[in-house]
Amino acid sequence: MIAASSAGGATGLPTLLFVRKRQCGASRKMESLVAWVKVTQKRRIRVIDVDADRHPEVASTLHVTSVPALVLVRGGRVLGRLEGRSTGRQIDELINEHVPQPDDS
Repeated sequence: MIAASSAGGATGLPTLLFVRKRQCGASRKMESLVAWVKVTQKRRIRVIDVDADRHPEVASTLHVTSVPALVLVRGGRVLGRLEGRSTGRQIDELINEHVPQPDDS
């Protein structure tokens, strides 16, 4: 079981873990994109920033081999992942594949 996945808390939302390294240029370039996803998808997912240098055990548990990485988890299970620099379209596809749209009612 992936301990970080419990970060969705009582909401039961899936969690998108942004695994990165502060000194990695590709990670820094994705920061604003991940911040945008955090704001625009807040009804569908939780987004958590994980510094792989400070928390290598999380990266290891998630089997992250390249940073930056986005790992979507729910209930201790990995639903999907993107490794390396990702585009907004790739992130949207990852989320849409595994997380239903919220009810607007």
